[in-house]
Amino acid sequence: MTPPTAAPDTADLRALIQDHFDRSGLMRHLRARLGDVAPGRVHVHLPYGPNLTQHLGYFHAGATSSIADAAGGFAAMTRAQPGHTVLSVEFKINMLAPARGESLEAVGRVVRAGRTLTIVQVDVYALNAGEKTPVALMQQTLMNLPEPA
Repeated sequence: MTPPTAAPDTADLRALIQDHFDRSGLMRHLRARLGDVAPGRVHVHLPYGPNLTQHLGYFHAGATSSIADAAGGFAAMTRAQPGHTVLSVEFKINMLAPARGESLEAVGRVVRAGRTLTIVQVDVYALNAGEKTPVALMQQTLMNLPEPA
């Protein structure tokens, strides 16, 4: 077993996650933004846009699920060994309320970081006029693997 290594400092961790986030074509397409980054925790923000809605004008569950998957994945990546990354294996998401507001915020939090699998919980909130309403809850499993060369 490989001995644990020192965690990167906050600035290095932020730079690593930002680099990977910036390479995500879907996050660019959705106009999502990376928020807070800390070991085991990542926030992703999604501003409202009419191209992100379903037929009633709420954020589409696909957009909600996409930023939840990203927040969870990047949270898991903050706990990955140097030279490793993560890949989603499965997730389950519950929509708790209609996702309506000025933006969404997905907060990914590592529950358990293992050698092979990492388990993450993601809370998604709708932000509107200073109010923060829970709209989705996700549990996600990710596999740890070496970063491609």
